[in-house]
Amino acid sequence: MVQKEQPTVNRNYKDTVFRMLFSDRKNLLSLYNAISGAHYDNPEMLEIVTLENAIYMGMKNDLAFIIDTDLFLYEHQSTYNPNMPLRDLFYISSEYQKLVDKKSLYSSILQKIPAPQFIVFYNGTEKRRDSWVNHLSEAFENLPGNPKLELEVLTININEGHNEELMEHCQTLKEYAKYVNCVRKYARELELNEAVKLAVDECIRNNILSEFLRANKSEVISMSIFEYDKEEEERKLRKAEYEAGVADGFNNGFNDGINTAKKDAAITLTELHMPIEQIALALKVDIEAVKEWLR
Repeated sequence: MVQKEQPTVNRNYKDTVFRMLFSDRKNLLSLYNAISGAHYDNPEMLEIVTLENAIYMGMKNDLAFIIDTDLFLYEHQSTYNPNMPLRDLFYISSEYQKLVDKKSLYSSILQKIPAPQFIVFYNGTEKRRDSWVNHLSEAFENLPGNPKLELEVLTININEGHNEELMEHCQTLKEYAKYVNCVRKYARELELNEAVKLAVDECIRNNILSEFLRANKSEVISMSIFEYDKEEEERKLRKAEYEAGVADGFNNGFNDGINTAKKDAAITLTELHMPIEQIALALKVDIEAVKEWLR
């Protein structure tokens, strides 16, 4: 039997279809207009300030831009992440540092900076709500009174069937949601490589992101395979943590229970072929401790 040629997936490639699609200024402006209710028609009004070398946990921020006097950070997530406020805090600090790099912070003149807004576009399968807000203060261990430092992140569900009014105002976002849904539909029954290729071909036939997919077909297929694999790996990680009782161990504070739960989780995650470094990071322990458990 002839072996079918499969697209090669670069495991170090961290870009996403969402980022690639909305790196186009015209598409990005359409998304901004849909979110804000504005009606700008000149994409050159967007000043792209994405920090290409700012990497946190191996992932770049997806999109950062200034329009008028506001700075927007757009991020795409396929799994729920309650740590987005903390991630955005690190990122906005780097942005502001870059913006005021050649200005003196010791002068008597107040240095003006664009007001930030943080938005996550979520298309995972865990959360069903149309939108929600996460606050940095939720991460504070002991908060007496009002927080002295706060940052809020709005997450918008962009799966099909959610936020339909928003989708109608941004055709590219609507078609992106249809594409993701198509990939998942085929992936339920077929090998991932085949599922993605069929989804791309179907969307081109049905005029869903057709121009974009024709122009970037092989790259989109590779990215989609990587994204779906990553989404599944993160889902397995959370399932393994839950089944091993890691969450209960942390919450109850029983040392023996914590160590046993972490050890069981480490073994489970190893069986899922997760690198030791990532296991240590997920369980918040030293790499040597993980190696000892596995021995």
